[in-house]
Amino acid sequence: MAGGANTDDEELISAINVTPLVDIVLVLLIVLMVTSSYLVNKSINVELPKASTGEATTPTLSISLDVAGKLYLDGQGIDEASLQQRIHAAYAADHDVKAVISADGRVSHAQVVAVIDLLRREKVTKFAINTSPLETKEAK
Repeated sequence: MAGGANTDDEELISAINVTPLVDIVLVLLIVLMVTSSYLVNKSINVELPKASTGEATTPTLSISLDVAGKLYLDGQGIDEASLQQRIHAAYAADHDVKAVISADGRVSHAQVVAVIDLLRREKVTKFAINTSPLETKEAK
């Protein structure tokens, strides 16, 4: 009989086909992994120096210096006086405050030392310098 009536030959489909669901989840996972790598840096264009002994940290303060020597705090442009106030406020809120300095490799050493000195004047002694991983011969 035509029109959708069940006959004895036709069986009801009682199993769920999960293959399309798995395909969609894997595509979403790949998209998430690709886009998350772009969101990690706060889009300040700095060319980090390379080092083979770097490690991951979770900073409270993220200070960046671009090639022109402009200061950024957590992705927002800032001057030195305002940076000092923000560091002081962060230390007052949490004495265990940590800072990561991401300086362009072409920035003068004196500018990086000035930022480190600013942190130490405000009693922030836990800081790290951000680097890019060094490609070794074994990795190639």
